Amino acid sequence: MMHKVEMLMRQAAAEAIMPRFRRLARHEVAEKSPGELVTAADHDAERILTAGLLALRPGSLVVGEEAAAADPAIVSRLGEGEVWLVDPLDGTANFAAGEGPFAVMVALVRNGETVAAWMLDPQSGGMAQAERGAGAVLGEARIRAASECPPLAALRGAVFKRFLPPDLRRSIERRASVIGEMLPGLMCAGREYPAIVTGERHFALFWRALPWDHAPGALFAEEAGAMARRPDGTAYRPSDPRPGLLVAQNGDIWYAVRAALLADREERTA
Repeated sequence: MMHKVEMLMRQAAAEAIMPRFRRLARHEVAEKSPGELVTAADHDAERILTAGLLALRPGSLVVGEEAAAADPAIVSRLGEGEVWLVDPLDGTANFAAGEGPFAVMVALVRNGETVAAWMLDPQSGGMAQAERGAGAVLGEARIRAASECPPLAALRGAVFKRFLPPDLRRSIERRASVIGEMLPGLMCAGREYPAIVTGERHFALFWRALPWDHAPGALFAEEAGAMARRPDGTAYRPSDPRPGLLVAQNGDIWYAVRAALLADREERTA
């Protein structure tokens, strides 16, 4: 199954996404909500993926980002049997601007738990994938995140501030000077998670944790030995609507970043 899903994703990228990269017509880009773009490539890739995934697992359900935008109620079905989560074009804003990174992402959720994940970089052709209990693969090789924990002053990471509550945003901004380098977000979760596992960056803090954005990457990170948890330390489940997700290269870095950036919040919610 892993290979069949990969081939389907490569098909969607080849037929719906890459032919439009830097060639989008004006009518092929729209704003589906304030600040959120959608393109013809998103819609066409989701149609290809939806049809192919349903054929792979008859009786399953597909919850795609664009389908959920049209019918938000479909997200309530994430705990029902086998569900495919699909982000047909993660990093749409980058794509619409003629820039990378962007990705195609799929996760298989069984009874509310993510059991398999795929993240494809259409530009390079690189694939990151994972199966629960079987580890993570990047390209052709199994990958394991480094276990070392550098001091805070040597850490590099990103905090995605757009959806943070104002009080939390102010608190993090006051505390951020203890981190060595606060990087801009890549605006593509399908690239952010592999970058953390490989050590290009040590952590990322997300507040909006939509299932199609984070179910694939969270499983990939955990299976690679990284840590992707809610700020209270509980596991990420795609059916859980709570905000907040801290991802780090390993558990020691995760706890160090949480203590540095989120200690006030954790004390208030304890």
